[in-house]
Amino acid sequence: MKLRRALSASAATVALLPVVLTAAPAAQAAPAAELPKCSDLDTGEQHHTLVGRTFGIPGSITLGTHWTTYTATLTNASAKELKSFVLSAELGSYVYNEGERDLSPYGDLQYWDTSQRAWKTLRQADGKAGGTLPGPKTLKPRESVHAQLRFRVGKDLPLDHDYDAFTGLTGSFTDRYRDTDCTADVDAVGGFYPRKG
Repeated sequence: MKLRRALSASAATVALLPVVLTAAPAAQAAPAAELPKCSDLDTGEQHHTLVGRTFGIPGSITLGTHWTTYTATLTNASAKELKSFVLSAELGSYVYNEGERDLSPYGDLQYWDTSQRAWKTLRQADGKAGGTLPGPKTLKPRESVHAQLRFRVGKDLPLDHDYDAFTGLTGSFTDRYRDTDCTADVDAVGGFYPRKG
């Protein structure tokens, strides 16, 4: 996640409505992995195309086996359809100083698969909690995508330093800036601090 903006609203009961989208042809452009990041073209560029919100991430969590469930939403606030749209989720912490560690390998992150009515684990090859979620390939103007996620952090996490931890959803898409195709990422994340029970 690049922007790491915690756009959290107050915890509320939210009905998770699955997004029903029709398949649209993919953009006739280079694969997103080959495109530069829009933020690299101009460090002052702000993407207000997507608006992200999270509901249900507390300010702190107790280490252990208890799951914390939350909802993340990304809404296309622009007048254009977003192409090459990809959803991903992450659980981790910022590392500011030498000797600090990322809590991600000590945590678990899952999403609710509405089609199979089951929780699915997100784990990257390097052992970090996170990964890609199934979702639409395009997002029309004023259209939203919702994800129900849950996370926990194990008791084996060493509490030898403070963790500035976060979890949330990222939407990546192809955009155009200064006559160049590029990729943009927008986050819906919330921060928390782990503590012993």
